[in-house]
Amino acid sequence: MAGLGFGLGNRAPYACDPGASRGRLFPEADSPTRTPFQRDRDRIVHSAAFRRLKHKTQVFLAYEGDAYRTRLTHTIEVSQIARAFARAFRLDEDLTEAIALVHDFGHTPFGHAGERALNAKMADFGGFDHNAQALRVVTSLEQRYAEFDGLNLSWETLEGLVKHNGPLTGPYAKAEPVSKPILDFDALFPLELDRFAGLEAQSAAIADDIAYDTHDLDDGLRAGLIDIADLRGLTLAGDILREVEARHPGLERSRLIHEVMRRHITRMVEDVIRTTAANLAELDPANAEAVRVAGRAMVAFSPAMREAEAETKRFLFANVYRTGSVRRVMDQAETVVAQLFDRYMTAPEEMKGAWSEAMAAAPALVRARRVCDYLAGMTDSYAMAEHRRLFDATPELR
Repeated sequence: MAGLGFGLGNRAPYACDPGASRGRLFPEADSPTRTPFQRDRDRIVHSAAFRRLKHKTQVFLAYEGDAYRTRLTHTIEVSQIARAFARAFRLDEDLTEAIALVHDFGHTPFGHAGERALNAKMADFGGFDHNAQALRVVTSLEQRYAEFDGLNLSWETLEGLVKHNGPLTGPYAKAEPVSKPILDFDALFPLELDRFAGLEAQSAAIADDIAYDTHDLDDGLRAGLIDIADLRGLTLAGDILREVEARHPGLERSRLIHEVMRRHITRMVEDVIRTTAANLAELDPANAEAVRVAGRAMVAFSPAMREAEAETKRFLFANVYRTGSVRRVMDQAETVVAQLFDRYMTAPEEMKGAWSEAMAAAPALVRARRVCDYLAGMTDSYAMAEHRRLFDATPELR
């Protein structure tokens, strides 16, 4: 593959090299025109799961306003920020983009409300985790190819999907149990769960934080849950607000908000680039494996920015995610998902297509997992349509 121009080229030595990919669960012949990571990206973009992101909630339901972020627009924003890091650090841009584009495939309808509902319903069957569900989508639930289930993505993309937030086992893991779908797949195709992922995955992970911190502030302002003056108490956004007001006194509200938000992203991105460059200079990794065993994430915020970012998250939880109006809608959304789960468990024939096949005699665990997969794949609009079809009263979620 290197002879076709797919080797390191301008990539840094610590970047993931597509010419040295660890391959796929189901071996496939190399493409003469695309690297393995380019093929992964293309398969992700052409999947049904990617298209469904268009109608899945980020924070605010899509039909509450046509300018609010959805899972799809969030994913695109994450991808663009992640690619900026890939260019800055001379990583593989295609792999970085693929991981960014696939990272939210496991999210349910109605954002984290749907996830809470499914986790509660699956409590006796291993629970529900959106990262594990994303792995199920790309390794089993997408059924488009003649020779395998899933998308048969490369090892490096799967590693990034599963471990973009850090190791899942070993001394550097968070004290959380690893979901059974991840453990089951790891037994077939080991993903080195005790190691950090490559820099491409780390770039996608921190891009996710930057994107949602910024756009959730933006959407919160647009929804009227917070006022521009509320940002003054925040270390990062407040400093930027004062900077913009000093430079552009009397600027109209919409332009003021946009100027603050775009500088918010820029300030965070530039901090990550400076911090990561220093980390890489200190470690001086000879290859991607040296990054995986470094014992810490290389792509990171500075200590000051890390505290400012944590402050922003606390502000969003207190003033956007947990406000009465948002929680009221999300509580209703949880009820919709929970009621659909119960109905499909007792009447699996209500599920469309092949989903209801052989369900009557299936063990409870199999039935629950099938229902969970069916529900997790729904868009907001489809879940609401199903609830209206199956129940006499459906909340408006407004």
